Amino acid sequence: MCGFVGLVSQGEVAPEIYVALQALQHRGQDSAGIATMNPEGTRFTARRGLGTVPRALSDEDIATLRGPLGIGHVRYPTIGDGVLEDAQPFFYRQPGVLMAHNGGLTNYDALRASLAERSIHLLSSCDVEPALCELSDALMRRQRSGHGIEDALVAIREMRAAIRGSYSIVAALRLDGEPTLVVVRDPHGIRPAVIGRRADGSYLAASESVALDALGFERMAEPGPDEAVFLRAGKPPIRHGLAAEGPRPCIFEHIYFARPDSVMNGRGVYEVRFALGRQLATRVREKRLALDVVIPVPDTARPAATALAESLALPLREGLIKNRYSGRTFIMPSDLARKAALRLKLNPLPREIEGRSILLVDDSIVRGTTLQRVISMLRETGAAAIHLAIHSPPVKHPCYYGIDMSTEEELFARRFTGSLGDVERDAAAALGADSLTYLSVEAMDQAFDGPRCAACFDGDYPEPLDATDRDLIASERRSSPGR
Repeated sequence: MCGFVGLVSQGEVAPEIYVALQALQHRGQDSAGIATMNPEGTRFTARRGLGTVPRALSDEDIATLRGPLGIGHVRYPTIGDGVLEDAQPFFYRQPGVLMAHNGGLTNYDALRASLAERSIHLLSSCDVEPALCELSDALMRRQRSGHGIEDALVAIREMRAAIRGSYSIVAALRLDGEPTLVVVRDPHGIRPAVIGRRADGSYLAASESVALDALGFERMAEPGPDEAVFLRAGKPPIRHGLAAEGPRPCIFEHIYFARPDSVMNGRGVYEVRFALGRQLATRVREKRLALDVVIPVPDTARPAATALAESLALPLREGLIKNRYSGRTFIMPSDLARKAALRLKLNPLPREIEGRSILLVDDSIVRGTTLQRVISMLRETGAAAIHLAIHSPPVKHPCYYGIDMSTEEELFARRFTGSLGDVERDAAAALGADSLTYLSVEAMDQAFDGPRCAACFDGDYPEPLDATDRDLIASERRSSPGR
């Protein structure tokens, strides 16, 4: 999972891209980068670094990034490692294209081999690079210079035919003699993208609407899985249809990854999480548990915990205080780093916990590491009972589309078999909880009606993978511990 920003304006864009990237920092902490292009399309400048945005990019870096068109990126890897060579954005010299993306290409190895046959060699393990090479190669085969939108559309279609998986791509190049920002999504629209505009004629494309809010852009549209959008400062957007296969937006964005103040697919993330909590309350109520208080695991679970507390007529309390300087442990670069972060991440409030029967609410269980630690900590603090409520179904399948849900053998819920009730009973025992209540897939669909990708829950992958691709991705993840 990553976050991107693309901005085209009449003035310098790098300082504003820097601000917008910080609004998307939750989407990646391994590296950050910004690249810009001058108006003539003759000079491209990029600065990339490891760590969070303020650590990766200095004031001096921003001062060197000149031009009215640029893109930025924050990354956490699902392929490759957290090394500088894999940091985005990427640049290809012919004909001069900048590119960044959010997603996961499932046929990276096949793309690398195909490009090598054309004497095009990759310099990284990042899966946006082969997409950039495919687009650039198609443009150069179309004609060597002076490319226009029609050339770009041909190249985009060729790129989409070559790459598989999920992606929201933002690219910067000169088309029809003008600096142009291009946004393209995969045929199912699995990964999110949004476009905003401002009164000064600027356009901003980003992974989440919170980036628009940070810079005062009005939310204009979400590119569909069936179109490519071309943006030029002060001019109307140019939108062209592509071959679509039906929208399947990622449900896990709403459950966990996106910021609660974002709007995706026309739905507020906060409202979706609240609705998930209401659905979960029905299952909790049926169990007739003796409960004193609802406590969320901060921060993602708060909307669902609020809904549970209201529905069950229980007090909602902050029993766990989060260290604001602790990163998101799910996207830490190794298991060792995650364990160290967990020791710093949360601190209990004894007066809210001692002697109480707690309904502990969290968004999901992937590996189970965080919740085992939290439950143990609550026991040590004096909780009388700990009943766990999860506002998503059991995660039983890896994500191949840009969220690092590891390999099958590392997924917590795959240890258990039988009915949902059987899984809950055995999983609660493994975690040290008195009970566990998951949301069913059916209840999740009532809270989030309409098409969605929920392959991590139900195993229904909208972009099928052959066995070779799955094995290669699993091997890559095993060779990068914690990914």
